[in-house]
Amino acid sequence: MKRRNLFAGAALLPGAAAAAQSTATPPKKKYRAGVIGLGWTGLLYDLAERGGDKFNVDDVNRPTPKLDMTRRRYHHDHPGEEGLPQSYSVALAERPDVELVAGAERDPKRLAIFGERFGLKALYTDAIEMMRKEQLDIVAVCTNTKGRSFLTVKAAEMGAKGIVAEKPMCHTLAEADAMVKACADRKIPLSAGAISTTHPSFGKAKQLVREGVIGELVSIETPSVGAQHQNWAYFLDGTIAWVSGLGDKPRREGGSDEFAGQGMAVTREGLVIHFRPGAPRVRLSGTKGEITFDHYHWSLKVELEAPGGRQRVETAWPEPQFVPPYHAVYTIDDVVACLDGRMDGPKNSGRRVAMALEVEVAMKESSRRGGAKVELPLADRSLGLNYDWFR
Repeated sequence: MKRRNLFAGAALLPGAAAAAQSTATPPKKKYRAGVIGLGWTGLLYDLAERGGDKFNVDDVNRPTPKLDMTRRRYHHDHPGEEGLPQSYSVALAERPDVELVAGAERDPKRLAIFGERFGLKALYTDAIEMMRKEQLDIVAVCTNTKGRSFLTVKAAEMGAKGIVAEKPMCHTLAEADAMVKACADRKIPLSAGAISTTHPSFGKAKQLVREGVIGELVSIETPSVGAQHQNWAYFLDGTIAWVSGLGDKPRREGGSDEFAGQGMAVTREGLVIHFRPGAPRVRLSGTKGEITFDHYHWSLKVELEAPGGRQRVETAWPEPQFVPPYHAVYTIDDVVACLDGRMDGPKNSGRRVAMALEVEVAMKESSRRGGAKVELPLADRSLGLNYDWFR
């Protein structure tokens, strides 16, 4: 299968295409990068098959799987798109403007594999020591969720210029507060997970909203709050005033107590976000049209004059359209774009995830109280969520 050129086409990675063009002299690396945590998102996705099993509740001791270092690097099957890295290590290593220089991992087997794969000697079992010695510009925090807040704050304090922290970003509101503040105080872009929002097509959707293509935005609809894997928060420019939720479920057998009901959130500016199972992944309704993202596909309807009066008619979606997969390549590209001055902040910024996490926690409290109105911000910052995700 032919491998795809990751940086071919500005529509996919704005600003990266020029750097990818062949030249007599390879482009100079601009940013030194290191990865903390060489599990699935940090390294193994591109080197090993993943089973369907998940972590047990609160388990952080998943054994290293058997690896075949001679097997094909990319095991996933995306016809026409094969070759897009899934792990942060490979995505960083393959950028022409980034030099992957170091990795930190407590498991010596994974650390050795990382060194062999990239020909590196800067291998650490202590992430703090790595950041102190290597003077990293970009740090990817790919540890278990429990360690992400602490290490993100440390990376900010130790001079990182850009940080990517895989999802779930953290457990509690206090952890989210610490991550966001540490980065905001130092003007460090923090991208919180390789989710579909990081794809450039989301940037196009927001541009259309801001240009008034669908008129004034009056509501957002989405299946769930999904704070750590949300799409709706990217389109929210206001501040959440209050929420109301119903139908939550107790902590599930796998460990998750993420909000499982439905409800609404209302901003101080009057925008309403509806969380309804069965809804499109995101629907942006305006006074003159709507934008929908569902089944990894964007559609646009606008109001036009017709013989029977004004009607909403589906029209062509401007490029780029969403093309999966959407792994670490795009969240890293957002951070680099911020460092280059091409973006004001990552699309899936830590600030937006922290806001969505607070909404989700508040929805749980509202459901517990029979759908009562819960105002934000929440006073108790120790509140948070548990996850049953495999990482």
